[in-house]
Amino acid sequence: MLSIHNKIDRAQRLVQRLEEDAPYLDARIASLTPEGQKDARDYASQLTARARAELERLMQESLWWDPNDSTPQPAD
Repeated sequence: MLSIHNKIDRAQRLVQRLEEDAPYLDARIASLTPEGQKDARDYASQLTARARAELERLMQESLWWDPNDSTPQPAD
């Protein structure tokens, strides 16, 4: 089981990657029909919104995190 801080790090990286990838989306979906392009853009927007919401939820959860938690952490 990952610690809350590891989950936050992963969520932050996902949001960052999605935001960095946004300018390249149009090039990748250029060969799709206009409807397919719209669907792809909508999906990317929804995915980014969900990732941001999850990050926010984790950040709120971390406020209640117990620093004395003895849950084993994965090795790097």
